[in-house]
Amino acid sequence: MEAFTLTRKEMADLLLAMQGQNCCGPLQVLQQAWKQSHRDAYESGSSLPAFLSTALPPVLVKLIKGREVKGFSLQEISALGGLINFSQMSITSMQNWVKRDFKAYFDCPKIGKKYSLNQTALLFIIEDLKSSLDFGSIRKLFDRLFNKPEDETDDLIGPLELYAAYTSMYEELAASGYRLFDMARPYTDAKDREAIMEQMLHSSSEPFLQILPRLSEEQTEALRHILFIAVISIRTSYFHSLAKRYCHATLFLNS
Repeated sequence: MEAFTLTRKEMADLLLAMQGQNCCGPLQVLQQAWKQSHRDAYESGSSLPAFLSTALPPVLVKLIKGREVKGFSLQEISALGGLINFSQMSITSMQNWVKRDFKAYFDCPKIGKKYSLNQTALLFIIEDLKSSLDFGSIRKLFDRLFNKPEDETDDLIGPLELYAAYTSMYEELAASGYRLFDMARPYTDAKDREAIMEQMLHSSSEPFLQILPRLSEEQTEALRHILFIAVISIRTSYFHSLAKRYCHATLFLNS
């Protein structure tokens, strides 16, 4: 069966909808996402057979049925992460993150025995950033953003806000036709290419930074840099995923 997939922005929209910060509800977000990736089926009138052949994890079934969900188990977060395009999340990795590598941020689930939507977003952020950075560097960035891990009220920006911001930036750059990190332009030297890329990232970050007026100039620049890193990391995740797919195909077909 075909897997139900979501872009990172669609996943952010889904979490925002569950938190009541989206104009649509969770079901509408999922419907829009599925319709977007199955335009041919809709246009040909074959949307029902296409959807019937789509595998749905239990956590999505809950949302489709309209159940109120305020938090997730690690198993459910792993299932959600598996829906995200070119993501490599695993339950084993997340267990290590919450118990060891990022324990301060997950010392206790926020919603009963389940992790909050912000904690869920934080796990998705770690998954993206680890494609470019080591865990020590990620922790230092989190220290700049979230101050005291146990207190969400002193964050420069919430994890879900951050996830929504950089995933939106990435999709806007992709939709604009800009070939992010196209380093093969024959008539442009390396410095010019880097300057163009940095200017595009700078411009795309402005709308998100302007809605956070409480930040100082230094904090704004720190957040801007973290947005840059996260957007670049998404692209890096794609290349990692592509390399692994070719590796697996080679080992399978030639063994």
